[in-house]
Amino acid sequence: MAALCESFTLCGLGPSSGVGLDGGLLALEPGPDRDHVLLTDRGRTATLFKVSDQKPLGCWSAKHGQIITCPVVCNFETHEYIAVHDDKVLRIWKNTDVNLDKVFKATLSADVYRIHSLPKGGPVVLFKGGGVRTLDVLLEAPQQEIENIISDEVIKWSEAFMERQQPVLIFATEKDGDSFVYVQKLKMNNLQKYKLEQQELSKALSFTAYIKNQIITLLCLSSNDSVYKFLIPLQQNTEEEEQILPRSLLLNLSVSGSVLKGTSFVVLDKDHIAVLGSLATAGEESKECLTIWNTKFQTLQTSKELPLGTSGQIWCYEKKFFFTHGKVLTVVMYKCETSSLAAAVGKLKDSQAPDVSSFVDWNTLGDEELVISFQSRQSVALKPESRMIDASTTVFENELRQVMSKGQMPDFQATIGCVVTALINRCKANPKYYPRNFLLQIVENRDLSYSLCPDLMVVALEKKDLHLLQICLQRFPDIPEEITYACLKAFLSFSDAYLQRIDLNLESVICYLDIEFNNKEVKTEIIENGFSTELEQDIWETKITKKLHGTSDNESCPVGPQKAALLNAVLHSAYSETFLLPHLKNLPAQQAVLFLRYLYYLYVKCSEKINTTLPGTCPPTVNQIMDWLCLLLDAHFSVMVMLPEAKELLSKLHKFVRAQVRFYSELNKIEGSLRELQRLNHQKDPHTYSVEVLELI
Repeated sequence: MAALCESFTLCGLGPSSGVGLDGGLLALEPGPDRDHVLLTDRGRTATLFKVSDQKPLGCWSAKHGQIITCPVVCNFETHEYIAVHDDKVLRIWKNTDVNLDKVFKATLSADVYRIHSLPKGGPVVLFKGGGVRTLDVLLEAPQQEIENIISDEVIKWSEAFMERQQPVLIFATEKDGDSFVYVQKLKMNNLQKYKLEQQELSKALSFTAYIKNQIITLLCLSSNDSVYKFLIPLQQNTEEEEQILPRSLLLNLSVSGSVLKGTSFVVLDKDHIAVLGSLATAGEESKECLTIWNTKFQTLQTSKELPLGTSGQIWCYEKKFFFTHGKVLTVVMYKCETSSLAAAVGKLKDSQAPDVSSFVDWNTLGDEELVISFQSRQSVALKPESRMIDASTTVFENELRQVMSKGQMPDFQATIGCVVTALINRCKANPKYYPRNFLLQIVENRDLSYSLCPDLMVVALEKKDLHLLQICLQRFPDIPEEITYACLKAFLSFSDAYLQRIDLNLESVICYLDIEFNNKEVKTEIIENGFSTELEQDIWETKITKKLHGTSDNESCPVGPQKAALLNAVLHSAYSETFLLPHLKNLPAQQAVLFLRYLYYLYVKCSEKINTTLPGTCPPTVNQIMDWLCLLLDAHFSVMVMLPEAKELLSKLHKFVRAQVRFYSELNKIEGSLRELQRLNHQKDPHTYSVEVLELI
């Protein structure tokens, strides 16, 4: 979970404060101390602030007629400050310097876009033409020629990292609506170029990135109200001059009918991002706000309205947000806790199901970065999908089996997820290709999760592969409610005649489902004391049971065994009521009634036994049945009371529940009487013999 904490004003913005407001700030950079930040306005001034004291420690201005065109940064090795004014003039000074016109000056041969200062790598200078130099190399010959790499492209964003003691710089450019990304490894003088896959009619608004395990994760805020993720391995074969970098949807910025029009964003940790923008709701005026989103579970965690407006810029340092609000620079503290699958899902799987801990470790193996990192280190790495389409099915699957055979290799679960993803990507590229048996084998024999192969169930729904969906519902601990609902709707839509032709696992229903038998056949039933008796010899007992529980002689399962097994898989899946209920409201009325009839049937069957447990392998529990009954009635109660075919069912359900309430009420009375008797017996002389009669009223 994430939360916004206390906030305060760092400084005013305007002529009187020395910090300009027009167009927002040029940048906010970390200072020489963890509690220091450097503000550069879109003009002549740079100011060093101590955040905790909310006061300036130093202020430097270029002389009249000069404009600071590159944000001021701190050289963490020398504690000097570096700035560029008028695109080409480099200035370096110390805290004791007052007049910028008298500090070190060097005129460069090309326009500077940005200077990035790395804590252990020194400053790195990026020129507008795409050339990169470290500061020490540049100062040796300030007028050295700088190559023009990007020609007519325009740099929109850049960032620098230290990876294995090597400076790495990444920058994004734009040309004719297309976006490109360059990755420069300075010590190796290695440059990689990529073209970003984009959706039509959408435009990249903002970028951010982080690096982990030799993988750069590039995030892009798009104009279609979404955040996309691109993974760039540093150990990349650069045979191709330009590669298409595939994207994956990280987050849709919408919740409960409201859409966030983001302007900028920052990464907080691997599960959370903060987005600054305008929240628009139909029929209402949009409001600017600061929001925190959980990218793993696609949820809005918290938001804060900003009625005075912002410049659309946000920075994040030391667990603090910095952004303009009206005519001041506001600081908002925040906290983020590690995302918990159990907390986010709400309804965990039943204890009969496999332990969630046997699946992916969400803190280490849940990231695609580990998959790509692993592939870059293995000799039997999966080829890019664009190269695998031409491979024959046999060769392709044999190569995947070789990867799967390395059971002791690191990040094994993540690699298996990559195997499934590769198969699914090939299915999308070639609709005639669908390795059903191979997918079944992987899902049945490997501990996977939905997050490791998110498109698997979507493709299975398209292919109507009900057996695979059944296994996924039984084994995946983190299926989104939208997919669970899609499976439920699909299962209810198929006829029993169609399902009879499909091979499914019926272990969860075979021991309790009422199945038609010939008159000559005898049905046996396991009784609680371990003996079995013939049904024909228990007619009197059966009638008494049905009378007690309000069932009639013709009460039978409303669905066939195949559909019952599929519905049981849905009942076992984990979910959160908050997220599932909106989807359930879209279930067609006839399907909702059929599902309610089946839940009622299961409830009656559970109540026939004293311990309320159905026989068989992993049958639904009474708690699961009751939870889904309540959910379905909450979602469709208005429809149910108006449907003629549902009125009788609701009446029977009402009578049944009312009878059970009375029954358990009487049991409570008996329990209270027995406790009272036990208390009285303890008070009497144990040596006195007596015979007493206890009358229960």
